[in-house]
Amino acid sequence: MKNTIYLDNAATTPVHPDVAKAVMDCMVNDFGNPSSLHRLGLNAEKRVKEAREQIAWALGVSTDSIFFTSGGTEANNLAIIGTAMARRREGKHCITTQIEHPSVLNTFKYLEKEGWEVTYLPVDKRGMLDPDDVVKAVRSDTVLISIMHVNNEIGSIQPVEDIAKLVKEKGLSPLFHVDAIQSFEKLDLKPRRWGIDLLTVSGHKIHAPKGIGALYMRKGVKIHPVHWGGGQEGGIRSGTENVPGIVGFGEAVRWIEQDIDKKYLYMYKGILVAGLKERIPEMVINGPEPELGAPHILNVSFPGIRGEVMLHALEDKGVYVSTGSACSSRRKSIGPVFQAIGAKKEAARGAIRISFSHMNTSDEMYRTIDIFERCFKELKGYIRR
Repeated sequence: MKNTIYLDNAATTPVHPDVAKAVMDCMVNDFGNPSSLHRLGLNAEKRVKEAREQIAWALGVSTDSIFFTSGGTEANNLAIIGTAMARRREGKHCITTQIEHPSVLNTFKYLEKEGWEVTYLPVDKRGMLDPDDVVKAVRSDTVLISIMHVNNEIGSIQPVEDIAKLVKEKGLSPLFHVDAIQSFEKLDLKPRRWGIDLLTVSGHKIHAPKGIGALYMRKGVKIHPVHWGGGQEGGIRSGTENVPGIVGFGEAVRWIEQDIDKKYLYMYKGILVAGLKERIPEMVINGPEPELGAPHILNVSFPGIRGEVMLHALEDKGVYVSTGSACSSRRKSIGPVFQAIGAKKEAARGAIRISFSHMNTSDEMYRTIDIFERCFKELKGYIRR
């Protein structure tokens, strides 16, 4: 795949070569169960400890507040269901937004079936939430607020630091959970300093393997486990740890923290936006202004061209993008994010999500602009015929 340009990094990222080496080394040499008392077990436990330290350091938190899971979806489920179950005697009301990831929205739909009440807050046309709306929605029986940091489809950045501060200033009691799966290692993220109680991250969004994630839980917070077994991860998430995945996660964080200037993502986005605007003036940007959105996500539409048609035209020329969230990309109706921002049907059905990573290059951005222009002209010509 030498000539391909992979721009679907919000769905998943390629594993970095250094990460792959670390994972392979772990699988071959440190394959012991970290709960075993012999040397191989202790070696595996040491590698888990080192990865936990690396992730905790990147988040600015203590190592005993990081709990490994099988991925972001499980971490979100654990944070939400675990909090609801632990605090059900205090109340059965939760707050979230209309544009959360399915792993959050569908978890709240489950809680509604089990007797909880959920308030789904609206956003504006940029996909932005007003912090005051969060405070106004809190009731005496509210036990949890769950808001994503970066939206996975349009890249809007929610003011989670401001929300946490406002909730604290008002003396409100709900726990605050943040889905930071799209923002970890792309934006500044300091949950302890900001006053966030629970925060979820995922490995495969930052060049680690799939199947590994983590939950940050502030000291003093109590949640109800949703897995029962041998008591691994402090009893919060039982089950033998995915040691190679954990090692890969830690190595990916180490590589980014040590070698990467995160400003490059905004540079790539700027190159692409400027070039596409110049070559295809008809292009529509969905969501926030590019400079106000996440550095690695750009969502655009091309009038008269359906998203999946453009996607396959680009794929034929070696550029890989998405029409939206990989978890719901086969959905035929307009998704909740585009409904929430009031997008027109044509824009929603024509939407293309372009997402960058630390492994892309500026040269790929310039090549992508040329390919987009060629595909647009070819498809418009075909439509006119």
